[in-house]
Amino acid sequence: MIPYTGAPQAIVVGAGPVGLTAAHELARRGLRVRLVDAAPAPATTSRAVAVHPRTLETYAQMGVVDGMLRRGRKNRAFTMYAGGRRLVRLEADYSTMPTSYPYTLVIAQTETEAVLREAVARLGVEIEWGTRLTGFEQDAEGVQVRLTGADGGEQSVRTSWLVGCDGGHSTVRKLLGLELLGRASETWMLADAPVDTDLPPDTIYWTHTGSQALMMVPYARDGHWRLLDTAPGPDETTGAASAGAAERLGGKLSAGLGRRVRVGEPEWTSVFTFQQRMVERMHRGRVFVAGDAAHVHSPASGQGMNTGIQEAYNLAWKLAQVEQGHAGRELLDTYSEERVPIGRELLGSTRTATSLVQLKNLLASAALPVVLGVVRAVPALRRALQRKVLGGMSGLRIGYDESSLTTIDVYEQLCGAGPVLVFGRLPTPGPGPGERVTAARVHDPADPGCRALHDELRDPRWTLLLAAGGIGPGDAPVGVAVTAAVQYSEWLSVRTVGGRRPDGPAPLADPGGGLRSALGLDPGCWLLIRPDGYVAARGTLLTRDDLDRALAPLRLPAPLAGEARHEPGLTLPTPAHRPKEH
Repeated sequence: MIPYTGAPQAIVVGAGPVGLTAAHELARRGLRVRLVDAAPAPATTSRAVAVHPRTLETYAQMGVVDGMLRRGRKNRAFTMYAGGRRLVRLEADYSTMPTSYPYTLVIAQTETEAVLREAVARLGVEIEWGTRLTGFEQDAEGVQVRLTGADGGEQSVRTSWLVGCDGGHSTVRKLLGLELLGRASETWMLADAPVDTDLPPDTIYWTHTGSQALMMVPYARDGHWRLLDTAPGPDETTGAASAGAAERLGGKLSAGLGRRVRVGEPEWTSVFTFQQRMVERMHRGRVFVAGDAAHVHSPASGQGMNTGIQEAYNLAWKLAQVEQGHAGRELLDTYSEERVPIGRELLGSTRTATSLVQLKNLLASAALPVVLGVVRAVPALRRALQRKVLGGMSGLRIGYDESSLTTIDVYEQLCGAGPVLVFGRLPTPGPGPGERVTAARVHDPADPGCRALHDELRDPRWTLLLAAGGIGPGDAPVGVAVTAAVQYSEWLSVRTVGGRRPDGPAPLADPGGGLRSALGLDPGCWLLIRPDGYVAARGTLLTRDDLDRALAPLRLPAPLAGEARHEPGLTLPTPAHRPKEH
């Protein structure tokens, strides 16, 4: 039998990066979690090797980013060769996308998983290897899950929620009846190998031999690279990938790069036919899917693992809030609402990236040196291309401005803004509803306000920021902030940016005013931030009605009589409820 004591509130199936993230965030928010995986032990090979800036920001909120950075190599460039000639080197340009992590971290998936395993262990979650999910039934109150352990013992377990992070062949997805829609695509080969070359390991390399394209990605381990061959030979696609792979890859790379490249015996090779498929919804009832269980696609832009981690984080805080009674079940509908469109857009962008990486079209191959010659000669064009490529891969431009959790109409004339509408909302000098709060220029480690904000983002709760200097205690906005801090303290952190204790609850240091300026917070302005770091609402004056409207999508339960303490001169806000929109 499988050893376990206590009834789990959530069972996560799959202990890869996505499942580990889901388990970590559920446990960090106080849920009892079981994490099971059918494999007998952790994987020893790596499919995913690129971690993009938005995922690094998420790791920072989780408290694991330092461990990742120690094990990876920061990449800030993409260099293109064709026919033995260097065409262009595109440097990372995040000038229009502020972030604390302006690079892609190249880190083996095995290392990513090791850091996350250590993190979940610190939270008391033990991975149950060799434990397979064989079935489940759900009802309105929970899910009955059937598990088979490594010793063949069977167990039926009752849980509130089931999360399938069990990969492209997901058992959870199949039993849930969710179909992957799309098509099969190309066959590629991956290899991890030592490479003897004089190329500096400070960039990802793409090279075209005249008939096919290859990529080289430098690992943190000196002299070791991830190689990608977009056109493996017939023998490589029939199971003989490792035999002679070193010599074949060395020959192809030498031809494309125009210099001798010697590839050592690969430590690992894999030939696979990737697909472009996704589900149209990501949950039914109390059962959810995330990562490759919900979408599979080309590895061309390195998006799969990153997208799955974002999904797991998005889902975990919502599940925890509902399970703990701090939101209505309707909150869980926003998981599919927010993430399915991103998955759909991802399939389109990876199809484009796949075509660019392969470059099969002969006319395009011939024109490439000319086009990139122009790019190289025109700095403004090169910078625009760099920002375009990075914007698609980084995850920094993903937002939820159309989510039902985003309240656009809360604020009136924002901080002196005129009545002109921009993208459906009034312009503001700070991040608007639906955007990352870190889209603001809040990344100076020497600024106390910036440091305080990033510390605050590690709190697993929602955050309400109120700029100090508004109306005094007992009146809006300070009175509303104090009341919210009392009434919603279990899931809402209320901070006063600048000022001292009489100016509002829990002062957040900003001695120079830099944070308030970056966030566009004049005295009395406010900002409501979701647990995943996206702005839900903002306004120029914190009133009870506006805060009620901003919190209404959570379908908050009405407070019990006597549950919240009354402060002198304050009136407790009554959460606004609105009918579910269909």
